[in-house]
Amino acid sequence: MTERFIPVADLRYLQAVPHIPKTLTPATGLLSDQLARPLRDLRISVTDRCNFRCVYCMPKEVFDKDYQFLPQSSLLSFEEITRVAKIFIAHGVEKIRLTGGEPLLRKHIEKLIEMLASLTTHNGKPLDLTMTTNGSLLTKKAQSLKDAGLGRVTVSLDSLDDATFKRMNDVDFPVSDVLDGIEAAHRVGLGPVKVNMVVKHGVNDQEIVPMARYFKGSPAILRFIEYMDVGASNGWKMDEVIPSAEVVRRISEQTPLEEVEPNYTGETAERWRYVDGSGEIGVISSVTQAFCSDCNRARLSTEGKLFTCLFATGGHDLRALLRAGHSDEEIIAAVAHLWSQRDDRYSELRTINTDGLARAVRKVEMSYIGG
Repeated sequence: MTERFIPVADLRYLQAVPHIPKTLTPATGLLSDQLARPLRDLRISVTDRCNFRCVYCMPKEVFDKDYQFLPQSSLLSFEEITRVAKIFIAHGVEKIRLTGGEPLLRKHIEKLIEMLASLTTHNGKPLDLTMTTNGSLLTKKAQSLKDAGLGRVTVSLDSLDDATFKRMNDVDFPVSDVLDGIEAAHRVGLGPVKVNMVVKHGVNDQEIVPMARYFKGSPAILRFIEYMDVGASNGWKMDEVIPSAEVVRRISEQTPLEEVEPNYTGETAERWRYVDGSGEIGVISSVTQAFCSDCNRARLSTEGKLFTCLFATGGHDLRALLRAGHSDEEIIAAVAHLWSQRDDRYSELRTINTDGLARAVRKVEMSYIGG
């Protein structure tokens, strides 16, 4: 039998310490990058651990029992995360999403949520505080998350068929428990709950229509995500991608859909609603229809590395600045310098040279910086 070797870039400790400008320009909430894109959305990974081993994110071939996860001392503390959040809010961030790994594995996560929920935006409005989870612990945690101040949850669910779902999460976790978690989130008011399905050709694309039927007419918003070339561990190939246009076509053949305007500039999901008024779906076309032009998201790894693109090859060590005793004013200036130099548009370039770029660029793993 031929052994399979998967190259994984360990980028955890290979990050540059951000430059602090000599002139400390204060934040105005109007920061923009080289392509005139503002900073509005911060994704914060609170743990690199997960209790699933999904084939497209943390496959067992890489993340096995011998895999070395980050020690607790490397993780940003809740106080450090909150401090960074305040710095980004000063630059215009209005939405913070907690991710992982699986964020509900971080001990006392409710305390962090309480701390973040007390913050307001640059304009004094409530912060949009959300979380992405695999739903495995949501039944138990939904009420405490709501009580702590979490606004909404997004649940990853790749199939309703138990055998397919277990094959994809690769830890024999039943789909019924995730569905119970979604219902619990609805019940306590963590909604509208969004349900994300990563579609992979030949693995779960037969579940597109059944998923649409199941959530049609429910309070949940189902979103289909094109299988992406994030990191190196999933062995991504273009022929495993089901284009969003095909997803819409398959569903519309059963129940007609019509396109809807986005909720806001920079929304990743293209919205479609059922003509009969029984709800909507979303499609995230990061492979076939790049949305780099209005991407306003930054990502913070669990150990405090800032990434300005989901497909980044490297990050910037904010933790080093925090723990070296630099002032908020200094870190605010450093972040402004980084974002003002940002010109990332990986997906647009990949559209031009899909296979070549995907193979040539070694990117950080999704499990490290969150989705």
